[in-house]
Amino acid sequence: MKKTALIMAGGRGERFWPRSRKHMPKQFLSLTDDGKTMIQLTVERIRPLVELEDIYIATNKDYKPLVLEQLPGIPEENILCEPIGRNTAPCIGLGAIHIAKKYEDALMMVLPSDHLIKYNTMFVNTLSEGCAVAEKGANLVTIGITPDYPETGYGYIKFNSDKTDGQAYEVERFVEKPSLEVAKEYLATEEYLWNSGMFVWKISTILDNLKKYMGSTYEGLMKIKDAIGTPEEDIVLENIFPTFQSESIDYGIMEKASNIYILPGVFGWDDVGSWLAVGRIKKSNENGNVVNGNIITINSKNNIIEGSQKLIATVGIEDLIIVDTEDATLICNKNSAGDIKKVLENLKICNRDEYI
Repeated sequence: MKKTALIMAGGRGERFWPRSRKHMPKQFLSLTDDGKTMIQLTVERIRPLVELEDIYIATNKDYKPLVLEQLPGIPEENILCEPIGRNTAPCIGLGAIHIAKKYEDALMMVLPSDHLIKYNTMFVNTLSEGCAVAEKGANLVTIGITPDYPETGYGYIKFNSDKTDGQAYEVERFVEKPSLEVAKEYLATEEYLWNSGMFVWKISTILDNLKKYMGSTYEGLMKIKDAIGTPEEDIVLENIFPTFQSESIDYGIMEKASNIYILPGVFGWDDVGSWLAVGRIKKSNENGNVVNGNIITINSKNNIIEGSQKLIATVGIEDLIIVDTEDATLICNKNSAGDIKKVLENLKICNRDEYI
């Protein structure tokens, strides 16, 4: 069966401020030493399985020029521009109807654009197994990440180790982000995986589930599908898509559907959710500092420091995130990395949009 992929690339990446901005969000930035942007790495990673003409990018219409610039091999008609953000369920539905318009049926991989994978071959092997399970029937397949510590920032998925399909386990339930104590319990049972937000299914399967569990969204998607390739396509999309309820695919479909399987992923995954991820994915020096730019550190330990040409000198500091750009500088305790979004909230209240 034909393999296709939808890469979701509409996020703002607010926790990577001040490098990630409204006009240049995280997925279009290079955060690794190879100089490739995150969305370029995502496409490169799946190329052993999917032809370029079968890769679709769902993004904000403001980012279409960035997609064209960074992914010149992707057909322009495969860049799906959402008029407004409506969470992952309508986004995936939009991708599914475009693929359905091209093929009678196909396998569809759904991937975020801002994850990093250390072991690409193992990742491709896991996706291949996911395709095999999805192709067998009306199965919804997700990829979970084997947890190695009690993370409270991820959702979890409980699986039944006695019920399998190849290497995939039957999913029992999806659970929200837990407290630290609950996360420790999940880790101890070895029956939970982190929810990575990566999926594999047939187009027919996901559309059937959208029809069953999100009927009004499905009806709207069918109207958009009918308009694809016609002069009215953009107008219909602009009129209908904003009417969809903003809903995640987990809440809208996965928590309600049956025939859900999960594959454990052990391929060096990082969701790059905040500046703390830079400390995990880049090499640190002998004092635990991860530095990029023109940096001098004196008696400074375990810091993440990002700059450019301007000299940044630190003396006697620990556990800080320092990010310097042309017009803004962030200084943040590592323990407060999750609060960086509050800076943007404050900027919005003060109408200082030039810094957002």
